[in-house]
Amino acid sequence: MADGVSPAPGFAPQEMVLCNSAALVDSGEAAPFDVIYQGQTCLGFAIRYDGTVYAYLNRCSHVPMEMDYQPNRFFDVSGHWLICATHGATYSPKTGACSGGPCRGALIRIATSECDGVVRWHTAPHLQPVKL
Repeated sequence: MADGVSPAPGFAPQEMVLCNSAALVDSGEAAPFDVIYQGQTCLGFAIRYDGTVYAYLNRCSHVPMEMDYQPNRFFDVSGHWLICATHGATYSPKTGACSGGPCRGALIRIATSECDGVVRWHTAPHLQPVKL
């Protein structure tokens, strides 16, 4: 797999439609989506930075709480860092790595792809779609 983690036996990754490509602008609003992470329903978010789409679990590594300071707003005023509204931890939009503040590691990355004007997120053994 792209993230270097071998899939669990019998696991078949799926691509889940997230949004139209035009919905994500550089350093702009995120596209939210529901995901089951290790058995718990959580929010994920996708952003565009330097022309590329990245997605993460909406959970600060310092304290596991949602990070957006307004709905779907994660970038600081410079547009170059993702910031946790609660504690001020900052993260790289490209890698999710902690760049400052009270971080305890990186954000949990969610694989994405973009093709024919559509952004998709990819399931993993620990990341599943919410069944409706």
